[in-house]
Amino acid sequence: MSKVKLKDIADKAGVSLMTVSRVMNNEPKVGAKTRQRIEALAKELNYSPNVAARQLSSSKSYFIGIVCEHVNANYVSKFLVGALKQCRTNGYHIVIDETAGEIGKALSIVKELIHETKVDGMILLPPLTDIPEVLALLKEVNIPFVRIAPDIDLLASAYVCMDDYQAAYDITEHLVKSGHKRIAHIIGNENQGVSRLRYQGYLDALRSHRLLSPPEYIEQGDFTYKSGLVAAEKLLSLTELPDAIFASNDEMAAAAMSVAHKNRLDIPEQISVVGFDDTELASTVWPRISTIRQPLKDMAILAIKLLTEPENSLTNNPSVVKRHILPYQVCLRESSK
Repeated sequence: MSKVKLKDIADKAGVSLMTVSRVMNNEPKVGAKTRQRIEALAKELNYSPNVAARQLSSSKSYFIGIVCEHVNANYVSKFLVGALKQCRTNGYHIVIDETAGEIGKALSIVKELIHETKVDGMILLPPLTDIPEVLALLKEVNIPFVRIAPDIDLLASAYVCMDDYQAAYDITEHLVKSGHKRIAHIIGNENQGVSRLRYQGYLDALRSHRLLSPPEYIEQGDFTYKSGLVAAEKLLSLTELPDAIFASNDEMAAAAMSVAHKNRLDIPEQISVVGFDDTELASTVWPRISTIRQPLKDMAILAIKLLTEPENSLTNNPSVVKRHILPYQVCLRESSK
């Protein structure tokens, strides 16, 4: 079967080749109804854009850079699924790199994506979202960028997030209403704003029900399974054991369940465990983890749209700041009462 060309779409849509080209290149000057009709035909005909050819006929590279701390994190993996899906739809490709937590490496990667790969836009995942040196560099070169769940300089760029505070409040309140009174918490990475928001939501939910949160029930983690093991070992060696643990992500929650199993504690009869994010891990361990479903795929899709679709204005007017808060869902499973 021969490859579908722009002319095939133009003939079927009854429009000029230039109009189809403008739609495929995400350029303005095409009416909304015409654009929708052409996009629907392109999908129906299974049109696959030739990125190399588009680069030759345009000032764009059709590459979007994504920078994260660790590519293999469950959070990042789920985010990438949404980003890849939307890039494929919009005719873009992703270039992703990881910093391993080093500011110097982060700056080097961002510079390479800008000057060598010549990306059309960039997405920063936590904690890269809050590194002043990285933000200063992106502002200096005036490249469009979108941040995921930032905590500082909120006017610096468009950003996509969810209400981490309220979600943490809700899942802690679920534990309280289920009869738990000794609820411990494993805090996430101290360099990420969402950790503070989730911790505050946990504290406020307890206080609203007149429950105490003694210092020994609070342990610092860093969103890794290993840190969850260390924190849970401390919590489950206390004289008065907590009857529930709220871990700030699913990996630490899974680690806490592992320690509970080792200590022969029944989940959830003797101790409930809840997490956050609803990554694949949450439904592959047993018991399955009660958690907050963070809309990671939707956040990625929206971030790509903000960088690639002309109607969002971001690529044509980087000064436009848009704040997007997406809804979350409390997912109750077998790890909690």
